[in-house]
Formats: sequence, structure tokens, C-alpha cells
Amino acid sequence: MEFHSLSATPFPTVPDDLSIPQFMFNATHPNRPTRDPNVPWIIENDTGRHVFGEQIHHRTDALKNALHIKYKLGEDDVVLFFSRNHTDYPVMMFAVHLLGGITSGANPDFHVNELVYQINETKPKLVITIPECLETTEKAIKVAGMTSDRIIVFNVPSTDISSDYTTVDELVAFGGESKIEIQERKFRPGEAKTKVALLSFSSGTTGNPKASSITHYGIIANIIQLAAHNRVNDDDCAWEDRRFRPGDVVNGVLPFYHSYGMHITFLFCIFNGMTHVLFSKFNYVKMLEGIKRYRITHLMLVPPLVVLLCKHPATGNYDLHQIRFIMCGAAPLSAEINDRLYQIFPHAHIGQAYGLTESCSVSVMFSADTKRGVSGSSGVILPGITVKIARSDGTYAGYDEEGELIIKAPSMALGYANNKQATEDTFIDGWLKTGDIGKITRDGEEVLKVKGFQVAPAEIEGCLLDHSDVASACVVGKPDEYSGELPLAFVVLKDAAAKRVESDPKEAEVIKNSIKKHVADSKAKFKQLTGGVVFISSIPTSPSGKLLRRVLREKARAMKATTPLN
Repeated sequence: MEFHSLSATPFPTVPDDLSIPQFMFNATHPNRPTRDPNVPWIIENDTGRHVFGEQIHHRTDALKNALHIKYKLGEDDVVLFFSRNHTDYPVMMFAVHLLGGITSGANPDFHVNELVYQINETKPKLVITIPECLETTEKAIKVAGMTSDRIIVFNVPSTDISSDYTTVDELVAFGGESKIEIQERKFRPGEAKTKVALLSFSSGTTGNPKASSITHYGIIANIIQLAAHNRVNDDDCAWEDRRFRPGDVVNGVLPFYHSYGMHITFLFCIFNGMTHVLFSKFNYVKMLEGIKRYRITHLMLVPPLVVLLCKHPATGNYDLHQIRFIMCGAAPLSAEINDRLYQIFPHAHIGQAYGLTESCSVSVMFSADTKRGVSGSSGVILPGITVKIARSDGTYAGYDEEGELIIKAPSMALGYANNKQATEDTFIDGWLKTGDIGKITRDGEEVLKVKGFQVAPAEIEGCLLDHSDVASACVVGKPDEYSGELPLAFVVLKDAAAKRVESDPKEAEVIKNSIKKHVADSKAKFKQLTGGVVFISSIPTSPSGKLLRRVLREKARAMKATTPLN
């Protein structure tokens, strides 16, 4: 059977002829509150600098001119962002979109080989970075066959930038002074549904990370869905009980390269007339200080941050009474952590949400009819979303039956760029196979057992096979309260290594440490084998040779995992 939103709010109208910046700067909508022009869009946590919408609009137009005049940037050209959060990150993104271009965000903690992979997959015309990431950027573009004049650097206070590189401030000055005004790209009716805005990387369900082709319409639709679900701009309750209000303030600790950080914490909250407090790099105590200093009212979090909020000794040193709303996404929270959160913030709206990069962020969110989400549930289906639960035999389940979540949404990606097979395997007749297991209860709550594994196992497995002692390997997620899941490698050793371990049991630890270091030397921190290495005699496979990952997942679930707070 098919499951739909139980909300009385119908799916609202979504404009299909606007780009993201045109929608953010100029569009009116029944679900959009009136924004006070004196309320900043962004506050830099580190400096206290306020950045207003008019400034952002001006810089966007100047960069649009400069990027086209100096680099001939235009239709479907890709710009890759390899940077931490920066006030000009969304500005540069808007400018690229106004020219009909496409943006893609890369994790600034990537190693050279990981950045090379994303460059090769997206074929960018330009790479935007920060001084901290310049060395990695230089090495990666050289390997990928790009030239150094394709690098643009965000300006960072008190940081010297080599004169060899053009800075964003220089481009803004050039574009603002130019007598040539480049016209922004205008869409025909319906064109926003097919016009790609972002190439957002996701682990998917199999294989290496893949670039989801996200449209302008998809992002705009999800913003409006969230606004409708949360009754933004509806006068149906007291002002103090409304979830999102103009003038509210959100913590901007989640990275812009991730859909949660850009689409929800920034674009959706700006749509609501709120202020985004931008943190260039996460530090928990600095986040607490920022909450107090800027009177942050809304916390958009992931499970590790929720655990810190509940268990870190510094939390009790700060007055957090003004927090009115807390949402957690990316992986489920334990009942214990949920209860603790409710105790610390007895008056706040608190709950979870579920979404995928491929569905262009949130598909399920805790109900707007209650201040407390149901423990263990991601919430209820958003207006405009349809869900099916697929049993293992391919038939569709009813209420309270577990199976794979299959989603249809107006915000869905077009597919995976340059990967026809993965697209055909995941996007089927307008439906998205999520790879996540869940069920729908009779009261409409979606109870999820999310994979929560934001790393492509095949990517780490490929790295492991390059180790001289590894014959075969399978990587799964090991349950962990702090991180949701930790990468755990089941490894079959080559005969020579296995004999060394057999003759000297101490050799096992030496080889495990060598394997961990091998991965650490070439992968970002979140991809490293923090869940450990386990030696096994063989990797379970199906008759066709496919890894039976589920068998090893069961083994991983039986292994208790804990991660210290730091």
C-alpha cells in the first residue's frame, strides 16, 4: 500500500520557473513570512559581523558579472566548493546559479585523492577554496589536469593569500565596477524541474560516492514543504508557540557542503525570516558561547552534537533557556538521549527528521501537532510525499510491517550524474529506493532503522584491498551512541599474513594498526576505521558473488561500541 501525509495541510503551489537565488531574493509565497530588512541574514560567530540581505544580493550580482566576464562561466558549467562555512559560500553559489551554472560541495577535510575523485566526477570549471585548504587544492587540481588559474580563494581575516590567486573580494570589486551588466538566467515555465542546480555527493546504497543531480525546483519544493508542514506564516496558534518566526536565530554549525547544512539550516531558515549564526569550524564550547552571545533559538543538530549537548560537562555552564526548537537528523537517537534532551529543554519543540540527499533533504519530520516527537520515530510524512514499504520478496507492506522505504517526492533528484546504471537501480518509475529500513505505524509515525552510514563502504573496501596483507574485505556500520555508526572492517588476510598471526598472536594487533593507518593516510577522518578491524576466515557472499553485508551487520550489532566525549 501507499502511505501519504496525514496533515490537513495540502501540498502548496511551487514556482517552477525560478532559480534558487531568484526564489530566495525576490519571490513571495503564502507560506513565507515578511522579513524585517533590519534582521541580518548571517552573523559570523567568530567576528560578530552582521551581513544583511541587501549586501548579499549586491555581492551576488557583482560576482555574477565577474565570473562571466573573467572566466566565461555560463550554462551548465560546474563550480566546486572545497571550503569550510564562509559568509560568501552561499553568495558564490547564488552567483553561479544566476548564470545557469551548477555547484558542488566537497568536504574540506578530504585528502588529495578524495578531492581528485570529486573533481573527476564533476569536471568543474573553477574550484573555490579557503587558505587552509589551498595546499590540498593545488595538489588535487594538478593530478586532475586543471591549471592553478582555476582556483579562487575566499577571503579569511588575518590570513595572507598569495598574489598568485584571485580572491572573492577582488572579484566582487571587479564585478561591481564593471560597466557590463550580465543578465541573469531566466527559466521558462516548468524548466526549474529539469535544470540542475547542485551535484550533491551521497554514499547511495552501493558503490563509490555518486553525484545526485538536484534541481532548482527540488530545493524550492522542499523548502515550501517544510514551511507547510511546520505551518510557517499560519496564524493558528499563539506567537510564542510558533515553531519558526521572523527574527528567530539558528545555529549554523552544520557544513554547507552537506544538504542538511545548506538546504535546511541556511535556505529554509532564511526563507522563514531568521538569522543564521555561521560557524566556520565546529567547536562545542564555541557553539555554547555563540548560543548565549547571539541568543540562538533554534538548534539544527546531528546525533553526535545531541550527545554532546546532553552529556558534555560544559553544557551546564551556559544558560540555554531561550532555545525553542531542536531538530536532529542523519541517524536515530536512543530513547535515553531523547529523554535527557526533554529534561534539559522542557519547553522546546524537540524531534527528529529523516531525509536523503537523493530526495533533496527532508521527507519525514516530527509532527507539528506536538512539541515532542515520538521516541524512536523520525516523524510523519511531509505534504506531497508518498511512501511505500517494500518487503524482501518485492511485495509492499502495510501498517507496522518493516521493509525498505521507497519514496516519491516533488523534490527528488533527477538521478546520479554520469552513472546510468546506479540511476536505473535507485530511481525506478518516479520512485526512490532509499536502502533504509522502516515501518509506518497506524497513527502515521515513521519508525526508521536508518543505515546512517554516510560513507560508501565500497570506497573504503577499495582502499583496504590496496593493503599488502588484505585479501578481501567488507565494511559495515557498527552501532555507536555518539556517531550513530562507526566504520568497521571485516578483513580476510592473505595467506602469508595469516601465517604470521598464527605463529605470533601479537602480530594480529600490528597488522590491524597497519590497516587502520593505511586508511587514515588516504581518507578523511569520518571514513577511518573507528569501529575497528575484525579478522574473519571468509566474507559471506551470495551464489552470484555479491557481498552479504547484512550477515556482517548482524555481527557488528552484537559488538558494543562507545566513543568518548571530546
